[in-house]
Amino acid sequence: MKKTKISSRLLEVPASPIRKLVPFATEAKKKGVKVYHLNIGDPDIKTPGVMVNVLKNWSTNPIAYGQSQGQPKFLESLAWYYNKIGYSFVKTNNIQVTTGGSEAISMALFSVCAPGEEVIAFEPYYANYNSYAAINGVKVVPVLTKGETGFHLPERSKIEKKIGKKTKAILICNPSNPTGTVYTKEEMEMLVLICVKNNLFLISDEVYREFVYDGKKYFSILNYMKKYPDKMVLLDSLSKRYSLCGARLGMIVSLNRDLMDGVLRIAQGRLSSGFVDQAMAEKLTEVKDSYFSAVHKEYQARRDVLYNGLKSIPGVFLEKPEGAFYTIVKLPVKNSEDFCQWLLEKYNYKNETVMVAPAAGFYGTRGMGKNEVRIAYVLNIHDLEKAIEILRHALVEYNRK
Repeated sequence: MKKTKISSRLLEVPASPIRKLVPFATEAKKKGVKVYHLNIGDPDIKTPGVMVNVLKNWSTNPIAYGQSQGQPKFLESLAWYYNKIGYSFVKTNNIQVTTGGSEAISMALFSVCAPGEEVIAFEPYYANYNSYAAINGVKVVPVLTKGETGFHLPERSKIEKKIGKKTKAILICNPSNPTGTVYTKEEMEMLVLICVKNNLFLISDEVYREFVYDGKKYFSILNYMKKYPDKMVLLDSLSKRYSLCGARLGMIVSLNRDLMDGVLRIAQGRLSSGFVDQAMAEKLTEVKDSYFSAVHKEYQARRDVLYNGLKSIPGVFLEKPEGAFYTIVKLPVKNSEDFCQWLLEKYNYKNETVMVAPAAGFYGTRGMGKNEVRIAYVLNIHDLEKAIEILRHALVEYNRK
C-alpha cells in the first residue's frame, strides 16, 4: 500500500530554534536537573494585578465568542494606549486584534504578498518570520547585519540591491528580537524613503517599544503613518509589555482601509481572539506608569549583569543590547546547535544546566549563525548569574571533548 504523502509546503515550514530542543530539556528535568530557560522570551515579571483580578473575579457564564475585530472595550483601551504615547490619530477602526503577535505576522504577510512574492528582512531576525512566510508562500529575502556594528542597518544601496520585481515589503523589528538593536530615527527614515520610492509596504514589528535602555530613543513608523497611510503597517502585542504571553493578544494597526478590511475578513474566518483574554487586557488603562518604570529598571539591570558576565568568558563575543531583552552571542564553538543539545542531554554543573536557542534559525542565509546563540534575559538576576557561571564551566568542558 502506498503511503499517502503530506503537502510539500508543510515540509518547508522550519522547526522553531526556540522550541525544538524542548524534548531534551524535558528529559533533563525528569533526571532531576534544573534547567535555566534563556531560550524563550517568556518573562518572569508579574502580570499587572488589575488584569489578574479579572480572572479571580470572573462570573460571566457561558463564555461566548468575541467579535472578530476585537471586543469593543478592548479596542477602546488599545486606542487609548496609542493616543497616550502620542498618536492621537489612531482610532478603533485602525486596529485589528489578533491571536498573539504571531497571527499579526501571518495576517500581514498574507495581506501584502501573493504566493511567490518577497519581503525583505534584516538578519538575524525573529525566527517565526520564516515560519509564517513559508505558511503563506512568501519568500523572505535577507539583508545581513553584523554584530560588530551592533546589528544596525547597512547603507541604503545594499538594501535597495535586494529589491526586485517580486518585492512587496520591508519587514523590521524595532527594538529587535533577536539582537536587542534599537534602530535610529535616521535608519527608520531611510526605510520609509526606500518604501515610498519603490512603492513597498513597511511592516514594523514594535512589540518591545517599552524596553529601550541607556537613554536611547525608539522611533516608530506611527510617526509616518499619517503621511503615508497606504504603506505603513504596525505589528504589536501585549505579551511582553504586560507579561501576558499566555493571553495571546496582538494587533495590526494601519490606516490602509483596504488592508484593514481584508484582515478583518481573515479574522472572521477564525471567528475571534479569546473573549476572556480581552476582558482581562482591557484593564491596561488602569496599569500605572510605575509598573513600566520598575519593569524597565529591572530589565536594564538584567541586561548589564548578562552583558558583563558573558564578556568575562574567554572567547565569547557580543555587543551590548540597546533594547528588548535578547542578545545574539558568538561562542567559541563550531556548532552551537550541538552545544545547546549537549548542555541539556549530557551536561550539568551542580545538577543544573542552561537552555539557549541556536542562532542559525534566526538567519535566512544558510550557514550563518552556526557558532551563535540567542539568549533571552528573562530570569531574575540571581538566576542569570547562575546561568552565566554554568555557561562558563560548560564551554571549558565542551571544548575538551
